[in-house]
Amino acid sequence: MKYMDDRIKEYEAYLPELTKREDFDSFWGKTLNLSKAAKLNAVLKEYPYPSPYVKVYELTYEGYDGTEIRGWYLLPSFLKKKQFPCLIHYHGFSGDRGRPHNFMHWVLMGMAVISVECRLQGGETGSNAVYEGGLFQNVNSLGVLNKDTYYYRTVYMDSLRAIDVAVSREEVDSSQIVLHGGSQGGALVMAVAALDDRPALAMADVPSNSNIEARIEGEHGSFACLAEYIRRYPERQERIYETISYFDTMNMADKINCPVLASVALKDMVCPAKCYYATYNRIKSYKEIKVYPFNGHDGCGNVHLEYKLDFLKRYHMDAGME
Repeated sequence: MKYMDDRIKEYEAYLPELTKREDFDSFWGKTLNLSKAAKLNAVLKEYPYPSPYVKVYELTYEGYDGTEIRGWYLLPSFLKKKQFPCLIHYHGFSGDRGRPHNFMHWVLMGMAVISVECRLQGGETGSNAVYEGGLFQNVNSLGVLNKDTYYYRTVYMDSLRAIDVAVSREEVDSSQIVLHGGSQGGALVMAVAALDDRPALAMADVPSNSNIEARIEGEHGSFACLAEYIRRYPERQERIYETISYFDTMNMADKINCPVLASVALKDMVCPAKCYYATYNRIKSYKEIKVYPFNGHDGCGNVHLEYKLDFLKRYHMDAGME
């Protein structure tokens, strides 16, 4: 175990220099104001589901640019309560909102669940945005020549606006909002927890979007597309690096104020553990991280899921257990 222990200790001390620009905070302040000024127009449509113990709704709401974001909304109808904690789920890269059965373990904990899509990925959500530059076969590069048009600007806000949907529901306890996601979804958990003080807990598995320059240079996962873009247009490298700095979660981590449960896997070549530690080591709130030495990007999902359920119980997010 000495090799593994030494490697983990190295990662626990890993603090690469931040890439944050001087206008980082003002950029996000402006973006948040755009989101606050935009109508949400959330709509729920009941979805016929065979179980009598859960109510399922198809959800739509608007991004700040008017794009219709699609998702699910689930309620534990087997519990007679006025309010429930609400878990907001963000999917991994190229994924979608999933199917209702994917979230039944959270419902059994007595939680409402919102699962939302990222625009232009594997689901039904399109985009009204206009993107400056990028390779159109990979959304991670869309708009990458300008921070105002970069793909993740709208996606981070779409994800944050899911909290607006949750707190607009009278059956949701707005003091018990939980963020959850893996890979790209884990990045969205980190970004939203940094940009919004309403989440009570954040759970991020094998997270992406951390130490992005290292991800590009190592050609890891979905950010390998930016290495390909730079190979074609080497003169654009600095513009690209400047843009991605605004969306790198290591530059946001000190703003997170809720408890965090994270996981990494040491054989993960898609979202390397070391890259995520650049974010994790800067989180100032209570935090835990589970390290799975022999797992890859799967992150030991089934085992770690039970740990997450216990984490929720410890923080009294288990409305069904009263």
